[in-house]
Amino acid sequence: MGYPSDLTDAEWALIEHYFQPRDRRGSASLHPRKRIVDAILYVVKSGCQWRMLPNDFPPWQTVYDHFSRWNKRGVWETALDQLNALHRQNNGRSASPSYGMIDSQSVKTEYASEERGIDGGKKVKGHKRHSVFDILGNLLHVSVHAANCSDTVAGGPVMARAAEKYPSIEAFSGDAGYRGTAVKFVDETLGLVLHISTKIK
Repeated sequence: MGYPSDLTDAEWALIEHYFQPRDRRGSASLHPRKRIVDAILYVVKSGCQWRMLPNDFPPWQTVYDHFSRWNKRGVWETALDQLNALHRQNNGRSASPSYGMIDSQSVKTEYASEERGIDGGKKVKGHKRHSVFDILGNLLHVSVHAANCSDTVAGGPVMARAAEKYPSIEAFSGDAGYRGTAVKFVDETLGLVLHISTKIK
């Protein structure tokens, strides 16, 4: 019996090549790559600690080591970019987006770090995630920083990174939290437009 977070064989076939070792020489891995990826997805989906992985997965140290190395190599981002392009094409759109939507979410954290602060508006002490999506909801870019950094200041560099990854982007959309500095940055630095959405009363 598997877990709901496990990849199907068809899903794994789409991204398997990204997770193969660069150098195929040497001894074979003790654990199938798919099982290690499934373990990582279990942690992400369930929110459990690495040490709390069920025993039917490979040892948590092995799983975390692979996660860390793949993260440093940019494997996750590369695989996601491919899946985004495939999903867009399957929905009758071009592989690369022309419009991006930015939003933020403050997340409470328990451990102390330099990248930790208090979001005064939401009364959350921890981190803030800025994410850029296309109109289909595909994640294009995400950036994490201290929660006390305002959206209008932090949003600009996030959109700049998204525009760098996807030169096809012509405009962005964001809520009222991105007014002011972010709008000016997108206009003057990126040469693009940031549309500010308003709530319908």
